Amino acid sequence: MTRRRALLAGGGLLGLAAAGGGGYAAGTARADDPAAGVADAVPFHGPHQAGIATPAQDRLVFGAFDLTVDRAADLQELLREWTRAAELMTAGRPTGSLGHDPNLPPDDTGEAAGLPPARLTITFGFGPDLFERGGEDRLGLRARRPSALRPLPDLPGDHLEAARSGGDLCVQACSNDPQVAFHAVRNLARIGSGHVALRWMQLGFGRTSSTSRTQATPRNLFGFKDGTNNLRAEDTAGMDRFVWVGAEEPQRWFRGGTYLVARRIRMLIETWDRDRLSDQEAVFGRTKASGAPLTGTDEFDRVDLAMKGSDGVTVIPPDAHIRLASPEVHGGMKILRRGYSYTDGIDPRTGNLDAGLFFVAFQQDPEKQFVALQRKLGVGDALNEYIRHTGSALFAVPPGIRRGGFVGEGLFR
Repeated sequence: MTRRRALLAGGGLLGLAAAGGGGYAAGTARADDPAAGVADAVPFHGPHQAGIATPAQDRLVFGAFDLTVDRAADLQELLREWTRAAELMTAGRPTGSLGHDPNLPPDDTGEAAGLPPARLTITFGFGPDLFERGGEDRLGLRARRPSALRPLPDLPGDHLEAARSGGDLCVQACSNDPQVAFHAVRNLARIGSGHVALRWMQLGFGRTSSTSRTQATPRNLFGFKDGTNNLRAEDTAGMDRFVWVGAEEPQRWFRGGTYLVARRIRMLIETWDRDRLSDQEAVFGRTKASGAPLTGTDEFDRVDLAMKGSDGVTVIPPDAHIRLASPEVHGGMKILRRGYSYTDGIDPRTGNLDAGLFFVAFQQDPEKQFVALQRKLGVGDALNEYIRHTGSALFAVPPGIRRGGFVGEGLFR
């Protein structure tokens, strides 16, 4: 038993489970079924991880971690402990006692005490370097790598910063309360101390796409409705075809999983704000006020890419974002977008806002879906004048977690 595990057994996760737990939102949940009876909680267990098909919450905290141990057994132990903590936090409960022993740090940091779970979901992912780094089979897991988990290639228009890219593991915490989401990643980082180190972290506010038919289409920081034609969770056939990895995957343990692409896309807001309305609408191919395509009058009108105006030119310009992002020009391929707006203050070099889109998308095959899409957008999209891709990462998201199991457990069988 490691020093940290001994600590948890003394008064943390294991001790809490044995005692039935005190809970900071509701003390009625059982240790083997933490979410039972808790209002505003999203079920943690299921065939797929929560936080993908779940209707997008209002806030995001995303953390990417580097693994600091070199044994698969240590990774396995970490994932067990993270899973136990995530089960509790998504049920609105602390990861341990807030006042167990005055001579030891509390087992939970405490800032979520008194708050409900606010539909908290915690989603875990594995980066390519976890399976192979610099040609080395660092943990003896290379033969178990999901078939489409390869580092993303260089893409047109990239201005990537190493400090905002990559990672061995990721945690996506989404909630309708920003403090609950922050608490989740902070406590997972604390529990993982000695096994992982935070590589980068991104906070997001205001979802930038709807992932359910119950949600209205939000607007991005350029003021346009974004993600009108996104996949919806209710489209189960579409989710099976484009998001969930199926029987074609040779790694059986990964079936039911998916791939997460994260891109930090800075928006050059000051430049955009000086542009005239007609040009802004031509860049997107949509009307700013209604969100309708330039070929229609309602947001959900069909996008007619062939319609021409009286001048014989297509109404939607050849370089409009809506055209180049359309499934029609990508062989029908779709992705599930689940991104958020962000702001990180001021760029000290220019005095301009450092704000934009933290793009998150789930898909069945990143090379055939995101990479193919971005190769077209990165070259021809009129929006490129106003954006910069500054961060990038790819993670394989294992399938859902069974009761009593832990995330990615099939990897170790």
